[in-house]
Amino acid sequence: MPDTPPMLTASELVAAYSSGELSPVEATRASLHVIEQRDADYKAYTLVDPEIALDQARASEERWREGNPIGLLDGVPSSIKDMFLSQGWPTLRGSLCIEREQAWEVDSPVTARMRENGLVLLGKTSTPELGWKGVTDNPLDGITRNPWNPALTPGGSSGGSAVAVATGMGELSVGTDGGGSVRIPAAFCGIVGFKPTAGRIPLYPASPFGPLAHAGPMARSVDDVALLLDVLATPDPRDPAALPPPVGTYREAVRRDVRGIRAAYSPALGYVDVDPEIAKIVAGVVASLAEAGLGVEEVDPGFDDPVEAFEVLWATGAAKWLDSFPEGSEERIDPGLREVWRQGKTYSASDYLEATAVRAALGIHMGEFHTRHDVLITPTMPIPPFEVGHDVPKGSGLTSWPQWTPFSYPFNMTQQPAISVPAGFTSHGLPVGLQIVGPRHSDDLVLAVAKLVEELRPWPTDRPAGEPR
Repeated sequence: MPDTPPMLTASELVAAYSSGELSPVEATRASLHVIEQRDADYKAYTLVDPEIALDQARASEERWREGNPIGLLDGVPSSIKDMFLSQGWPTLRGSLCIEREQAWEVDSPVTARMRENGLVLLGKTSTPELGWKGVTDNPLDGITRNPWNPALTPGGSSGGSAVAVATGMGELSVGTDGGGSVRIPAAFCGIVGFKPTAGRIPLYPASPFGPLAHAGPMARSVDDVALLLDVLATPDPRDPAALPPPVGTYREAVRRDVRGIRAAYSPALGYVDVDPEIAKIVAGVVASLAEAGLGVEEVDPGFDDPVEAFEVLWATGAAKWLDSFPEGSEERIDPGLREVWRQGKTYSASDYLEATAVRAALGIHMGEFHTRHDVLITPTMPIPPFEVGHDVPKGSGLTSWPQWTPFSYPFNMTQQPAISVPAGFTSHGLPVGLQIVGPRHSDDLVLAVAKLVEELRPWPTDRPAGEPR
């Protein structure tokens, strides 16, 4: 096995399986080799199961040999965030307070759909405890690091998934996104991360963060995200809020011609302080989109920062979840999460209902905005990745993670589809993400615009060059 196996997309792997140029066993061994060589430095994974992965790969190889693959991504090495239940594997969610030694007999809808479609599950990726914040470290597994510079954070909360995909430790992953947790690490790690319309990917158990919670595919190309969404966008009876099956397929919709659609470009949502270099990179991509035929108008969506309402919804959800933990858990959890727990307990039912009303009003406002603009384009993040081990950038004066993620959480509150795609690199060689937001149920359109960005600004296929610390 070479020291650096080739970086292939899932789509390229499937084509190679079909032609016989490569087998699922070879691809899985290559991914396991990268995990063995690199994961000690980055801590993308909290669990890796080579034996199970190779058993799945051998079964996939036999199906391909017989000409009977069972799904669109049969045999593609993949991972899942350690927030999804997975039969036979513990789901510890980055916490010391969840008992490992218990029966793990249930698959979440995400895990079940991946198994049914023949994806090879390599293991489970790291998350901050209960997925509560925008960086990835936890009391159980320690710190997950950015593959472009291991001294920096990969973002979160799906940071382990983003690092795994960016480095070739599996071609695909699925994360959760309650306030940006797929898009933040996608931007910081230079991959594609998609939060589809709420209910598009069923969730079970129900998230304590309620209507903020989404699951989302993560990959190195828009085509791969669309393929994985086709696999995952299947109703599950355990999620009463799940949407019916989509009309058509996302793998076809991603190639839709979007030239001529009306795109609003908001550099700062009217209130965000954006790093000048990031602003310039995103503006350059938007100019390229306009030159390619997108009807771009620079305009803000016209709402005030809903951070206060978001933090009420977030803290009350966390407090409800943590109230079910065993006695004595308060001293064993992440100190920042402990403070959120305490804060959540101070809010009244009236506070929660008022925050819910803000969320509803924001959704109505954005629905009206999208009668005039088909999509909204913004930076994904206003800042580049910062030093690991901190919930907010050192010296920033900020006190909570939503304060440095202002482009992401509003669109959890509105339940709109939103994707982060690579836009370029800073002068320090760090990835920059561009966000595309569409009206609810326009997942196909958002993917198609993202595909155009990818065609205009092809992303390097080399492995991140960050040196281990």
